[in-house]
Amino acid sequence: MKRLLLAITLMSFWACTGSNSGSQSGQGSKQKTFRYNQTGGLSSLDPAFASTRANVWAVTQIYNGLFDFTKNLDPHKALAKEYEISPDGKVYTFTIKDGIYFHDNPCFPNGKGREVKAEDFVRSFKRLLTLGTGKWIFADKVLKASDGVPSDTCFRVVNDHTFKIYLQRRFPAFLHILATPYTYVVPEEAIDKYGDDLGRNPVGTGPFMLKKGYWDEKNKMVLHKNPKYWKNDPKTNTPLPHLDVVEVTFVEDRNTEFNMFYKGDLDLVVNLSEQSREIVLEKTGEVKEKFAGKFKVEKIPYMLTEYIGFKVDDASSPFSKLKVRQALNYAVNRKGLISVLRHGLGVAGEAGFVPIALPSFDSTQVKGYAYNPKKAEELLKEAGFPGGQGLPSLTLYTYTTDKEIAEYLQKDFEKIGVKIKIEMNKFSAHNTMVKEGKAGMYRASWIGDYPDAENFLALYYSKNLTPNGPNTTKFSNPEYDKLFEEAHETDNPFTRFADYHKMDKILMENSPVIVLYYDEILHMKQNYVVGLEADVMNNLMLENVNIKK
Repeated sequence: MKRLLLAITLMSFWACTGSNSGSQSGQGSKQKTFRYNQTGGLSSLDPAFASTRANVWAVTQIYNGLFDFTKNLDPHKALAKEYEISPDGKVYTFTIKDGIYFHDNPCFPNGKGREVKAEDFVRSFKRLLTLGTGKWIFADKVLKASDGVPSDTCFRVVNDHTFKIYLQRRFPAFLHILATPYTYVVPEEAIDKYGDDLGRNPVGTGPFMLKKGYWDEKNKMVLHKNPKYWKNDPKTNTPLPHLDVVEVTFVEDRNTEFNMFYKGDLDLVVNLSEQSREIVLEKTGEVKEKFAGKFKVEKIPYMLTEYIGFKVDDASSPFSKLKVRQALNYAVNRKGLISVLRHGLGVAGEAGFVPIALPSFDSTQVKGYAYNPKKAEELLKEAGFPGGQGLPSLTLYTYTTDKEIAEYLQKDFEKIGVKIKIEMNKFSAHNTMVKEGKAGMYRASWIGDYPDAENFLALYYSKNLTPNGPNTTKFSNPEYDKLFEEAHETDNPFTRFADYHKMDKILMENSPVIVLYYDEILHMKQNYVVGLEADVMNNLMLENVNIKK
């Protein structure tokens, strides 16, 4: 019934020409305004807490860091003017650009933003070690004192525009780390004045700024153009940004969000609810003919792997048995899942844990599991459970928004004689159970923080066991650990990629997970929006965006 009502609602929109307010803001002014919606709300504009898509998208408009990413996922100098890496890969020296100013803000004398200094980076990085969701960025990488905590000298100012970072060991993806929003620079004055309330009083160097009174957490946030932004459009040599205003609404219902987009009240929507996908997309993932040309659509790989994890360290659990895990892997019809539940959005996870969006992905080198119920039945029999007989009660733990995938898997497992109960909890409660080791078989996903396979493969390094690390499967393999450490000792990407492939093969052979699919981004924008490109990290970069009607 809900799908029918949504279809009827959309039919009423098809006859409309749509709103043209994308180039308007306020009471008929000629400002260029870009509008997007953020389901789930926005919790903080502090880079130290940029762990959700909502926070990352907003923080990216307000701040800058030393680096950002190119289309090819390479680190590109932003606030960094020059950098140097010592021969042993443990000391990084950065020189920052001259003439970069923070936004005007009451934290500064006379409210005027001052020039960025090296000390601002050092203070921002030290702060990141002590609070927020981004502690991991530096905590296990920078130089440590004898007591095991980060050294007071792991970040050191050389002069106003130069500083150094000292690592405890080589980390080839370190520049990628420095392009993540966690590492964006914050002025000392803002840290001192706002303290824990910095998340509501952001002060950055980015293309847009938040003025006091322009954030209503339940309804809307409005960002305004930074008139002192330091970048020019490379094509026209005109000042950036082109937009005057960015409006962010907080409508929770994703069907309503799509309706707003279709009417022309939003300029962008990324991914759709299942109901909206069914209306807009064919089973193949292509846009239906009646929607063709009404807006621009891009579908690209996303740096995200969706999977089922097994806790493998409990000898009393059937999940500790390799052949049981392998049988369950062969039992899943991944391509059917993509077609039936996702309308072609995503790629079946048949080539390892590392997603297709990353440069090191190679399906010719890493083979995962394709649908083979006969092989699944054979393995189950070899494990001592023919047709599922003798297996104790099994439970798949998942979260409330993932019911359909869980039920799909339940049916696939039943086809080989394995009965699975489903236990659903709210997302936060589910994650807590998984981290505390209370779930033997659980639904999970991993979004890359930076575009290097190390970020995905670190989930199975034995020194990263929960609760202090991300290894919730409790998988441990000496050869895997050796390769993981070896990969950190070379800057040669081909050598690292070879190690990554070997690690992924070990994972597939040992099956601590069922890789379901590698996600894709469905990026839909209005035809009058120019300069906005989708990328595999699902970033939102608005400094080059323009509205042209």
